[in-house]
Amino acid sequence: MKWLIGYGVAALVFGGLDACWLTWAGSRLYRPLLGDLLAPDFRGGPAVVFYALYLAGMVWFAVRPGIESGIGVATLNGALLGGLCYATYDLTNQATLVRWPVTLTVADITWGSFATAVAASVATAVVRRWA
Repeated sequence: MKWLIGYGVAALVFGGLDACWLTWAGSRLYRPLLGDLLAPDFRGGPAVVFYALYLAGMVWFAVRPGIESGIGVATLNGALLGGLCYATYDLTNQATLVRWPVTLTVADITWGSFATAVAASVATAVVRRWA
């Protein structure tokens, strides 16, 4: 039950943070830097699969250890997970695409580390307090 609560809280926090980020960065960062590389319309299916899997990873690698060892562990593990996952995406794109800006790579990795650390920390705190 703890893991389901952690998953739900992480989903709310990460989803809210990412929605704010994508709303802000879409027109200010992604569109100007990537332009024609972006799909003309948002594809919800792959996004749902990503979030479902990513949140499961966040719970397993950050929230679960945080429940056992403390919020600091969740924060650190969340930051590491976010940085590694976002680095995988961005650095692979930078290595394989004709055009992928370093600025975008740095921004994405920083964002992934921050948002995952915050979501894992909040989820851990809620579970430790209420479950």
